[in-house]
Amino acid sequence: MSAKPNTSLYNKKILLQAAQDSLIKLNPVILIKNPVIFIVAIGSFLTTIIVFMGLIQGNFSSFNFQIAIWLWFTVLFANFAEAIAEGRGKAHAESLRNNRTQTKARRMMGKQEVSIFATELKKGDIVVCESGDVIPSDGEVIEGIASVDESAITGESAPVIRESGGDRSAVTGGTKVISDQILIRITTEPGDTFIDRMIALVEGAKRQKTPNEIALSILLSGLSIIFLLAVATLPAFFGYSLSASGLPLSQNLTTPILIALLVCLIPTTIGGLLSAIGISGMDRLIQRNVIATSGRAIEAAGDVDVLLLDKTGTITLGNRMATDFIPAEGVTDEELANAAQISSLADETPEGRSIVILAKEKFGIRGREVHQLNASFIPFTAQSRMSGVDLKAEDGASRKIRKGSSEAIRSFVQNNNGFYPQKTQDTVIELARQGATPLVVAEDKKVLGVVHLKDIVKGGIKQRFAELRKMGIKTVMITGDNALTAAAIAAEAGVDDFMAEATPEDKLRRIREEQSNGHLVGMIGDGTNDAPALAQADIGIAMNTGTQAAREAGNMVDLDSNPTKLIEVVEVGKQLLMTRGSLTTFSIANDVAKYFAIIPAIAIALYSEKNGIGPLSALNIMNLGSPQSAILSAVIFNAIIIILLVPLALKGVRYRPVSANTALSRNLLIFGLGGIVAPFVGIKLIDMIINF
Repeated sequence: MSAKPNTSLYNKKILLQAAQDSLIKLNPVILIKNPVIFIVAIGSFLTTIIVFMGLIQGNFSSFNFQIAIWLWFTVLFANFAEAIAEGRGKAHAESLRNNRTQTKARRMMGKQEVSIFATELKKGDIVVCESGDVIPSDGEVIEGIASVDESAITGESAPVIRESGGDRSAVTGGTKVISDQILIRITTEPGDTFIDRMIALVEGAKRQKTPNEIALSILLSGLSIIFLLAVATLPAFFGYSLSASGLPLSQNLTTPILIALLVCLIPTTIGGLLSAIGISGMDRLIQRNVIATSGRAIEAAGDVDVLLLDKTGTITLGNRMATDFIPAEGVTDEELANAAQISSLADETPEGRSIVILAKEKFGIRGREVHQLNASFIPFTAQSRMSGVDLKAEDGASRKIRKGSSEAIRSFVQNNNGFYPQKTQDTVIELARQGATPLVVAEDKKVLGVVHLKDIVKGGIKQRFAELRKMGIKTVMITGDNALTAAAIAAEAGVDDFMAEATPEDKLRRIREEQSNGHLVGMIGDGTNDAPALAQADIGIAMNTGTQAAREAGNMVDLDSNPTKLIEVVEVGKQLLMTRGSLTTFSIANDVAKYFAIIPAIAIALYSEKNGIGPLSALNIMNLGSPQSAILSAVIFNAIIIILLVPLALKGVRYRPVSANTALSRNLLIFGLGGIVAPFVGIKLIDMIINF
């Protein structure tokens, strides 16, 4: 595999770049995209002006200076959280760029080849690539077949086959042909290739806010306005109380104190971490070799409640294996195994090889050399639905052994004036009901028995479906098998529903039905016939080995082309939503706690007597040293808590497959209660240090 970029949170290079970027992000044009932090920046600027005016007038206030410093730290820490999330994406992008070269293309002009730079290629151009050539741009193979090294984008060194006319025709610019020759039709314009889009996305350059992010930003802005109005009214209340108690109005709340109080009360924590949470969600997908074309796609993955999953390769291993020989009446197990093995000697399919191995393991029948049998092998075809072998003895006699579907073997036997036993048919029906594939074996006009082929359900898949069910996600298995086989495999795998003998039209119809009932649907596919369903689904994951049409229709691309990746994508989406919800809960609880921690402390002097302590001091349950230390402690805590939560925002809250109600209860207990307790503990500790 190619070297993975080091995106650790403690990577020195990423940290230094993030520190530099956090200063660049002080640009008001950038800051205004985050309304909450923009308010903090305005407050920091005003406080700084007040400090300099006091310095010029000879009335320097170290208290105001410290407030200004920590307000700027709050802005910088929020910028740092976003910058470090973007820095991890840039590390991935740099790795991708390092795999790109100034590639030359061999464009076909009629029957002539013209060498040009890859950047000069246009959509629709035809190029030729052979062993050793770097594929110059994204396209589709229109002629030939070749092995392609895609480690530049997948990290996997094992070559893959790309060929014309099938579901493995798409090729990606920057990958390398390692054998044979292919003709490629370019399907993208310069600068819009798959790797170009990957780089832009992982860097965050084209990351747009998702609808939920926008809604949350509006909510946070609304809360900020409410607290702004509340803080703006405090001087009037304090002024009245000072007058009523005979105290000088000079003790009223100053502008720096009001700004500090506002910054502490508005949801700066989640405001500073919101963008980092979204970017890190995309980064976690990239770590799983999945590229999302938008942050909205990841978010939708967390809301998906119906998953359409192909049976083969996703739920089952995909290769049917021989597990038993069931002889017909009057036939021994060994006779059946011997005939089945002979008919499979030239069969290179997984099923054929498994029959040879099973006969050897159960009866010690060793595979014979094909050239010694004087045999003529009959390959499987979709029309005949069977395969086999014709054997010729020295005396001129011949034996015809066939294996295939029950209907095909029935026709073969009856055409040879033979008899197809009802008991064999009963065995076929029973195996189909169990989800197995019955393979009937016959010699000339005699049925020998049935080979039990089973598509093995993947280990642990039933447990994963149970976890999805706990989260309220419905799973639907899609298969081309008959209803009996589909029902049996669905029961063994633990899916909620299945579609048997499904066509592309059936998939599209099912997706629309689920969506019309208010569900969000996810599916994965690779072929051109999957493109309509991928485009219709809320989450459509296209396999990288699939066609260009499929990759363009989906809103995610799985570079590993692993059909089970859909489940992992849903888990990443859920984790993103859980992380955002948890930190939002913590932030709002934090603000409420800070309000009750700070306001009583700064109101100690109201209605006070000669000792300077009034009756409102009873509300100072934290026993903070002074109004000044209370404000300063709160501002310091408010800045530090952002940087302390950066690792959680980037890594994400630990994912657990639980129901929405359970997740909400856990969220409120841990992050809601934690958000209330943390400010009391943190502010008190900082206050003690300041006063010490």
